[in-house]
Order: sequence, then structure tokens, then C-alpha cells
Amino acid sequence: MASDLCSDCGALAGRSKGWKRGLHSRSDQRHIAQPSDFRGAPEAMSLRRFARLALWLEELFPERHLYLRSGGEMRGFVLTTERQLLMAAGVAAAALWMGVTTAATFVSFIAPSKGEQDVARTEARYERWIADRDARLSSAVAQLSANGGSFQELANTVEKRHAALALLLTDLKGAPGAAQALMPSLAVASAAQATPAERIQAVQQDQDRLIDAAETFAKKRADRLKLAFRLAGLDPAAYVGADDGVGGPLIDGKDPRALAAVLDVDEDFAVRLEHAVSDLADMQALSSSEAAIPLAHPTGPDVRESSGFGARSDPFSGEPAFHTGQDYAGTYGSPIYVTAPGVVSFAGQRNGYGNTVEVDHGHGFKTRYGHLSAISVVVGQQVAVGQRIGAMGSTGRSTGTHLHYEVWVNGRPENPLRFVKAGDYVQQNKF
Repeated sequence: MASDLCSDCGALAGRSKGWKRGLHSRSDQRHIAQPSDFRGAPEAMSLRRFARLALWLEELFPERHLYLRSGGEMRGFVLTTERQLLMAAGVAAAALWMGVTTAATFVSFIAPSKGEQDVARTEARYERWIADRDARLSSAVAQLSANGGSFQELANTVEKRHAALALLLTDLKGAPGAAQALMPSLAVASAAQATPAERIQAVQQDQDRLIDAAETFAKKRADRLKLAFRLAGLDPAAYVGADDGVGGPLIDGKDPRALAAVLDVDEDFAVRLEHAVSDLADMQALSSSEAAIPLAHPTGPDVRESSGFGARSDPFSGEPAFHTGQDYAGTYGSPIYVTAPGVVSFAGQRNGYGNTVEVDHGHGFKTRYGHLSAISVVVGQQVAVGQRIGAMGSTGRSTGTHLHYEVWVNGRPENPLRFVKAGDYVQQNKF
């Protein structure tokens, strides 16, 4: 394609596209209407730049002809400069979009997550606590040396505070194994031969170990208890915090400043102590409620589960009915045991149940044992878990020798098998 620039204004001349010829025509009109010395005006300069750009684009995207032969037929396609420009603009836009999305994905990938930021902040906070505690101890030792104080007196004071702290946490145990986990174990071979500085360092290290051990022990036990509650169909959150206050100086353990003043420790150490006490309080509340939950088996091993909890056909009428307990079939006269400690609230004949024993375990838990052949307890009697309360029989509305066992929670019957399975889990984990 032949194209020339106008010698006067740079407009395209010769054989060109219509929009270029129009541009050249307008340039010709400007030549006629304006004198020759007007070429330096801003408008003419802009027009010349636009003409050069148009020429550059035409050279970059010249008109192309594509020929396709198919089935003996020849077809031709014309790619004009305008079409090529549109295609190039589309490709550029797609490339720009891909670049922006790739950059955004890369930035989101390398940016730290919220969980990682929380972990980093927690680690930094603990490092500051440790550094501050070390600085306080170093300052106290340096001041003592400068004033000619006694290392022996300082060591005795720190050891006494450590012993008081250990006794305080041990008093909160309320569970097997807590005494061993929370007892102090100073890393000094012989207190008589160790220097005061070594004794102070050993006590400080064991205080940190003691707090960590208390928090870890309480959290693990609380987690196992929560799982046992869920297996029994109970909500652990309803029992956490049921026991307000644990006694002693930590009765108001939510105020670190008060704890620091009572225990004569720095506030940072009191904050760590407060976290441990919070976990211990949750553990104690769950342990206290767990003691009242009927988790034991009501019979010996030589029985079998028969009719379960829920909807069934009535054994007498054949009509649909709801069975509020779990039946255990066995030998006549087999011993029946109470499944949790409590107080006997009923012992005698009850309509439909025959000879029946009911036990109130507190915290809203009650159990019922029906169709007994004999009763071994009286109303008001304190009973311990696993204590014999009667014998298996077939009194009342019964088709054969079996125990009808019910568990009631806050006035509603619950599936007894859930509690039995939760009790098996507790026994397996020995907590």
C-alpha cells in the first residue's frame, strides 16, 4: 500500500483508508484557509503528530489478506488495520488481567496468615515476659551485691515463695495424678552445697516448669472430660464454671494485680498463674459434675442388652410406644449396682415398674432401677458407685427376668447406653 506524508502538515496522502483520506482532506482545507506561516500553531502540531502515529500504526499493522482453501473452494479474508488494532488491544487487555491476578495471588500466598500472626505475637509476648523476669532477677542480685546484702537470705525468701506456690496449685488438683504433676522438683543436687545463686536459678526454672505443668495437666484433663460429656450426650459448656471460686488466695484469680500482691510476685508471673488457674477451674467444674454422672454399668458382665431406649412396639398390646430406658436380661437374682454416688430417693413398689429403686445423684442426674426381685437399700441412704441396691427380677409389667434401667437429666429421660459408653471411655483413659 502506498502512503505518503503531506509535505506541509504531515498528513497521509496517496492511496490510503477513508479515515486517512478524510484527515488529509481536512489538512488540505487548512492549507487553503490558513496562511503558510500558521504551521507552527499548536493545533497544526497536534495534527502532524496524529498523522505520524497513524502512519506508524499502518506500518505496524498493514492490511493482510488470508486465503483458506477447503473442498476445492478458495475463501479470502481481509484483516484491516482497524481489526488488527482491536485484536492487539484485546490481547493486551487479557495479558494485563492475567498479570494483575497472578500478582494478587502471589501476594496473598506470601503474606502471613492471621493464625501465623497470632502465634508470632504470642511467642513475642512470652519472650518479653521471660526477658523482663530475667532482668528483674539480675537487677535484684546486682543491687544485693552492691549493698553488701546476703545471697543466703534472698535464696531462702525465693524458696519459701516457691513452696507456697506449689502447695497452692497442689491444693487445686482435684484429680488423680495432679500431685505428681504439680510438685516442685528443684534441679539442684544438694541445697546445702549449692551456692545461693544456683539455688535462686533452680527455683526460678522450676517455677516456670510448675506453671506450664499445671496449665498442661488441667487442659488435657478438661479436654478428656469434655469428650466424655459429649459421648453421654451432654453439653460440657453447661457445666464449666458451675463451681465459682476455688478457695485460698486465688478465690478471685481474674485480677493479676491482686494475685501479684497476695503471692508477692511480679505481675507478669501472676498473669501466667491466672491462665493456669483458669484451666484448673474448668477442670474442677467438669470433674465435680463428672462425679455425679451415672457412668458405671448397672449389672455384672453375665447379662445382655435387650430392649433399647426409644420407640418400639409395646410387648403387651403391640401398639407403638416409647421406651424410656434400657433393658438388661439376665439370671433371676443377679445383683444390681448403682451407677453413681447419691442418695436413695425412692425404694418400693411403683406402678408398672414393680419393685423399684430411684437414686438422686445431684446436678440434675437421677437413675431408676425397675422390675427388681429384691431391694437392698432404704430411702435417704447414701450409696456409693458400684454398691449393690437390689436383685434382678420380673415384678411389675414385665414379660421376663430383666432390669429396666433409666437415666434422667433435669427431669427428662435420656438414653442410658450413651452414659455407659462414656463411662467405658473414662475407665479406659483412667481419669
